Amino acid sequence: MRQIDLGGESDEGSEADAASGLLALVITVVELLVEAMEKEAIRRMESGALDPEEIERLGTQLQAIEEEIEGIKEREGIESDVGELRGELNDLLSDGIERVYDDHYEELEE
Repeated sequence: MRQIDLGGESDEGSEADAASGLLALVITVVELLVEAMEKEAIRRMESGALDPEEIERLGTQLQAIEEEIEGIKEREGIESDVGELRGELNDLLSDGIERVYDDHYEELEE
């Protein structure tokens, strides 16, 4: 099973490493949620389900969330940690999708 390093494995500074790793994980998950919200907002805009005021308010709120996330990453010095974690999560997700795909087609071939 593949593991994602969140820090805390070494004795020296492990609490700080674990806290930083956990914060990087939380920020990564929040970034992914914001991206999903942005995609849904675009889908709703394109379908005409939002009026101009709702579009403006939604855009402002999403921008404020993104600015706050960037501020947290900068203050905590976790920008590269979040980038690495996102890469690891993307790889993990790709591996999972590939396994499901392969398993599904193996079952169909039988």
